[in-house]
Amino acid sequence: MSVRYRHLTDERGAGSLLALAVLAAVVATLLLIAPLYRALVLRAEMNGAADAAALAAADVARGISPGTPCVMAATVAAANGALLDECLVDGVIVTVRVNVAILVFSVAATATAGPPASRR
Repeated sequence: MSVRYRHLTDERGAGSLLALAVLAAVVATLLLIAPLYRALVLRAEMNGAADAAALAAADVARGISPGTPCVMAATVAAANGALLDECLVDGVIVTVRVNVAILVFSVAATATAGPPASRR
């Protein structure tokens, strides 16, 4: 019985290994990009939540809606999946800051709302 040894220069199966390496690189890249993409989506969501909370609080500050401006801002922020960090009321102008936690990071947004400058 003769035993045949492969030489180190034998290239059989190299294409399969190359395909596996390329596939592993693509998967690793996607795994690295996914959290960044999610953070960008959350940032856009937080901008919308901050805008909605500030507008609702400004309506309350102007007397259009009943309640307390910052309580209304917290309610609207929570309805949009955010937490109200800060609420500043200056007459009829309201500034809010909202955030949400993703893994160990916090994504925040700030918005200001009030009547147009000619109506202040």
